Amino acid sequence: MAVDKRGRKLPKGIRQRYEDFEGRFMYQGKRYLVHGKTVTETQKAMTELKYKLEHGLYVAKEKLTLDEWYKTWLEEYKKNRVKIGTYTSYEKYYQSVIKSRLGSRNLNDIRGEHIQKLYNDLVKEGYALSSIKIVSAVLNGCFKQAERNGLIERNPVKLAELPRQTEKKTRQAMTREQQALFMEYAKESYLYHFFEVMLRTGMRKGEMQGLKYPDIDRKANVIHVRRTLKYIEHHGYIEDTPKTRTSTRDIPLTAAVSEHIEAQRNYWGFKVVNMNQYIFCNERGEALSRERIQAEIDRTIKRIRAAGYDFPRITSHVFRHTFATRAIEAGMQPQVLKTILGHSSLAMTMDLYSHVLPDTKAEEMEKIANVF
Repeated sequence: MAVDKRGRKLPKGIRQRYEDFEGRFMYQGKRYLVHGKTVTETQKAMTELKYKLEHGLYVAKEKLTLDEWYKTWLEEYKKNRVKIGTYTSYEKYYQSVIKSRLGSRNLNDIRGEHIQKLYNDLVKEGYALSSIKIVSAVLNGCFKQAERNGLIERNPVKLAELPRQTEKKTRQAMTREQQALFMEYAKESYLYHFFEVMLRTGMRKGEMQGLKYPDIDRKANVIHVRRTLKYIEHHGYIEDTPKTRTSTRDIPLTAAVSEHIEAQRNYWGFKVVNMNQYIFCNERGEALSRERIQAEIDRTIKRIRAAGYDFPRITSHVFRHTFATRAIEAGMQPQVLKTILGHSSLAMTMDLYSHVLPDTKAEEMEKIANVF
C-alpha cells in the first residue's frame, strides 16, 4: 500500500506525485488516471470518472472532435435556451464556415493560432466583420462549455483576436427630399401603408411583417410589438420573439399611423378579417415575404428614376434609420428614442446621434456663441 510524504497510508489506487495525488484504476481492461490536489479530491475524481464509464458518459479527450462536441453542445446546452432564429444562425455559420475548416480536428488539438488563422482567412475571403463575430461567438460558446466540462484545459478562442474594423459602415437614411419623393411615387403600391407606418414608427421589417390586429390597442393608444417574423430555411416564415428583451415594447399610436392601419385593413377587400391575420399581407392574406417587400421598394425607385430623378437603392432597414434621423432632428431625447426603437443599450441609440448631429454642429455652436 502506498504512503504519502509523511509516511501515512493512502487509499487503494492512490499515490502521491510531487505536490499532488494520482488515482488509477482499471475498467474493462483499460487503465485510467485522475489527479487531485488532495486525497479527497482525487477520490472524488475517481468516483466521477467511474460513474461516467459505467453509464456511457465518458468520451476520451483525444478522440472527441469539434464536430462531435458541437452537436452535443448545440442540442443539450443551446436548443432550449436560445431563440429559434439564434439556433438557426448558429447552425448556418457552423455548417457553412466552421465545419470544413475545424470540424474534423480533435477538440484538444485546436489552439489559438488555428482560431486566428480562421479569422484571417475569412477576412481574405471577404466576410463582413459582423459575420466573423458570429463565427467567434459560436466557437467561444462551444469551447467555453467544453472547458467547464473538463474536456479541454483552455478555451483557444480567448487566445485569438478578431480583425479590426477597417471602415465603419455609414448608416443610410433618406433625406427629407428623398423621403417625400419615395412616398409620392409609392402611393400606387400595395405596400404604401406599410412604408408609411414603418417610416412613422421605426419598427423593424420583421416586426412589421408580424403585426396583427390585436396588437393595435386603440384604448391605450399604443402598438404592442410582440413578435417578429423570421425566415428559416426548410421551414418558411415562423413567428419568433422580438430581437432582444427590450424589443418587446409599446409604441405610441399617432392619428396618422392609425389612419394608415385602418386603410390597410380595407385595402384587399376581405369580407371577413381574421383577427389572427397579419395586418400587412399579400392578396391571399398570407404573410409578406422579404423578397416581395424589397421588390416593391425597387419598383418604386424604378418609377422615380424613370421620372428623371437620381435616387439610391435602399433596403427596408433604411426606413428605420430615416425615422430615427427625423426623430433626432426634431429633438427627441435619446432615452425616449431608445425605448421606441427597442434598442438593447443607450450606446446603440447614441451611435445614431453621432451620425446625425455632425450636420447640425454649426447651428448648435451658434446657440452658445454669446454665452462666453
